[in-house]
Order: sequence, then structure tokens, then C-alpha cells
Amino acid sequence: MLVEICANSLQSALNAEKGGADRIELCSELAIGGITPSYGLLKSIRERISIPVHVLIRPRSGDFTYSDLEFEIIKKDIALCRDLGFEGIVTGVLHEDFTLDEKRTQSLVKASEGLHFTFHRAFDWVVDPLNTLEKLENMGVHILLSSGQQKSALEGIDLLTELNEQASTCIIQPGGGVGIENLREFKNRNFKAIHLSASSSIKKLKDPPNIPMHSGPKLKDDEITVTDLNIVRHIVEEAK
Repeated sequence: MLVEICANSLQSALNAEKGGADRIELCSELAIGGITPSYGLLKSIRERISIPVHVLIRPRSGDFTYSDLEFEIIKKDIALCRDLGFEGIVTGVLHEDFTLDEKRTQSLVKASEGLHFTFHRAFDWVVDPLNTLEKLENMGVHILLSSGQQKSALEGIDLLTELNEQASTCIIQPGGGVGIENLREFKNRNFKAIHLSASSSIKKLKDPPNIPMHSGPKLKDDEITVTDLNIVRHIVEEAK
């Protein structure tokens, strides 16, 4: 079973590689579902990480229906990842009615030719998951990242299993709440890959600042989230 670690920083990526992960999904800001990492982080990852890295391409948090200007940013970020030599990209585009934006998704698959293309958890919002999987396979999408349209992949494991049984060319990769405590459930259902951050929080400040720099309930100014080397090692040992 392939272990993909969702890394949110250079240190997280270094810990993932040292812990034996097979692949990294690189993003920033895990607490808001991830957004495209900065150019500086991308360059640093290319210089320091040797295992395959797939880059999340998401220009902002929120929904997955983008303006023309936002879509141009997505295409430019894909071109940058190609130029920097990354192995794959992770993205997804929907209509406002939660159906797959086939035209735009197809154009992104074409723009990513030669790279691995993962359609991310935007899939967990689509109204007809089995039909959408068929469309994604016909477009040439390589990997589908999903929690089975539930809050966690364990809760959505039945739909994930159905998708896994239907898929002919696309790898179904459970993600969302996957950990050492439930990994065997996915292994027993014959999934070929799993996705998790394997992270823990590190307190950086003795006391929280008086004025917060965020507005989200899960964000903290006095803590950072980093992929935990020991958790990765345990996950990899269990997966293999």
C-alpha cells in the first residue's frame, strides 16, 4: 500500500521522506483544506526532497467554482510545477450545482500532460459520484482523492469501496481522518494507496498573543502543525 503524506511545510516534507513515505502531496494551510504552496516552498522542496511530490493547485479556500481570473492562476501554477520538475498536481473544478466542470477539468488534464493528475476532495461534493468517476477516468485522471463523501474516509469507506471496485484506470485514494488506528480497515478493503498528514501540533509561544491574526476556530497563533516523523514511521510499517 502506497503512503502519501500531505505535507504543509518543508519540515513536514523532510519528516515524511525520512519516515519512509512513498509520496508527498505538498500544500499550505491544512486547516482550511489546503491551498497552493508558495514559490519559495516549491523551490526548497525541489532542492531537498527526492521522493515524488504532487502539488496541490488551489488558489484560495472555499468552494471549487472559480472565476476566469482564478482559473488563469490555476493554469499558471500548473505550468510552474511542470517547469520545476514536479511529478504531479492535485486539483479539481466544479460547477455551482456540485457537478463536475468537465470542460475546465479536461483542459487542466491536458495542461498537465506528462504529470500525474489527482482530482482532489472536491469530488466529495459531487452529486453523482459513480458517474463522475467514469467521466474522470475518460479524461485520463490518474488518482481520485476522497473521503467517500463523508466527514472521514472511515465513515465513507463503503462508497470508497464501491468506487474502488468500479475504477478501471484510476487509483482510489482514501483521505480524511486516516490514521494508524484505522489503517487496517483500508488495507483489508484492498486500497492501493492512502493519504494523510500524520501531523501533530507544536506549541511555539508560551502564551497566545492578545490579538489573533486569524478568524477560523481551528487556527491558533501559538501553535503550528507539522508532519510527525514517528507517526509516519508507524504508518509506513503498518501499510507495508
